[in-house]
This record gives sequence, C-alpha cells and structure tokens, in this order.
Amino acid sequence: MFKSRSCAQALRRAATIRQTVPTPLAAARLPCRSYSQAAERAGHSSRTAPVITPSKSREEWQKQDAVLVQHLNDVFSPLKFPPELASRILTHASHPDAMRRHNGRLSFVGRRVLQSYLLMFVHSSPALRPEHDYELILERALNTYVLGEYVAPKWQIGKVLKWRPMNVGNMSKPLGPNVDVPSPLMNLERDSARSVGMYKVHGTTVEAVVGGVFHQFGGSVAHRLFHTRVLPHLLLQGSHEGLHVAYHDHAREVCEKMGGPQGPLLR
Repeated sequence: MFKSRSCAQALRRAATIRQTVPTPLAAARLPCRSYSQAAERAGHSSRTAPVITPSKSREEWQKQDAVLVQHLNDVFSPLKFPPELASRILTHASHPDAMRRHNGRLSFVGRRVLQSYLLMFVHSSPALRPEHDYELILERALNTYVLGEYVAPKWQIGKVLKWRPMNVGNMSKPLGPNVDVPSPLMNLERDSARSVGMYKVHGTTVEAVVGGVFHQFGGSVAHRLFHTRVLPHLLLQGSHEGLHVAYHDHAREVCEKMGGPQGPLLR
C-alpha cells in the first residue's frame, strides 16, 4: 500500500511539472502538431524582444539543419523530424548556436517523461518487492551520465551533436556536424569523458530526444521508444548503475512484445 501511494505521488509530481513548463514548451499543449507552428504561437508574447543569432546565411542554416534532420530520421525511422525540432534537440546550450535555439527545455520535459514511464513499468512489474525503493531505482537507471554513456552511443549522438567540451584547454572548440574532433577527444577513457562533460551533455540530449518525440509524435510513440530504444540499453550486468537487476527479464519481455530493439515506433 505504501509503495502504491509513493508511486502515485511521484507520477502526480511528474504530471504537475509538465503542466507548469513555461513557454515555448507550453506549445506542447496546443492543438497544433507542428513544432514550428506551435513554437510560433507560444512566442507571440515575446516577439518584441530582439533575437540574437550567430551570423550565418539562411542557406547555411538550412544545410546544417538538414544534416541533423537526416540523422534523427535515420536512427528513429520512420519518424520524420521537422528541421526546427531536430536542430533544437541536437544543439546543447554550451554551443554558440544555442543563441538560436537549444535543447534545454526539451530535456527537462524528456526527463519527466522517462521518469513517468519507468515508474509505471516498475509499479506494474511482477518483480516488484516491498523493499524496492522507487527513488533509488529512478536515480540509478535514469542518471543523466548513465544515459550519456550507454544510450547516446547507440543513437550515434556524438556524430552530430553541437556542443563544446570543457576542461580541455586550447582544444575547447564547438563541435558538431562536419567538424573534425581533436584526436585526444576521440577515444577518451571513462573518467576523462566525464570530466570534459561528454556523458552529461550526451545524456541531456537523450532526454531531449525523448521530450521531442513526446511532443511531436505523442505519448504512444514515446512509450514505444522508451521500451525498445532506451530501457534495453540500461540492462547493465554486474553494475549498480542502470535498471535494477530484478527487472531485467521483464524489461526484455516487454521489449520483445513491442518488436524488439528495432521494433516499429509507429503502429
């Protein structure tokens, strides 16, 4: 009874947070399903404020956005991401292009979506035991560094993400599509990857992908994404990180029912 009440309270908190997200994420509640149109409607109140963006031509922006769109469309086929949404998902706040748009708010929403789906999965699992702690399960499975280390590589986030490493001296330069990565950054050890912020930034982008999918394509698609493209990569044997080992078999069972790790995202 206590665990049921704890889970219900956690789900209500997640839902309340989503309802109070400020614009432009308030666009997610608008009837329009197009991200660009929804963002435009949500931005009416702030149109008088000047918008400062990096100096690039329209053609340069379109060419760069096309690379990001193609990447997301390939990884999450058959979903089709609008250019504005793709560029927002794959631009971190550390990059100069973040003056145009970045994934901060989408990652906020995506994290709450991930938490809600994991809580529902755990609460409905036959593996649930009275001694299992919901908060601890959430923290270990959905830690941003864990998402960045184990999920982001499966989505090849590092190939296209626009971000800027920290604590790397004169090698600290904006990275992104068609940018040569300095060789010392290409094969980092685990601790080094954490120190330059790679796992943190990549994990934030995983959350942003989930938030973007939830907004653009709906909760059903995001739910299938969670069980086929996220949770299977968090079944870490012999580690305190990732999903609690008691739930591994049930997670595999749910994934297979949805078509496996490459199961269809649309039904």
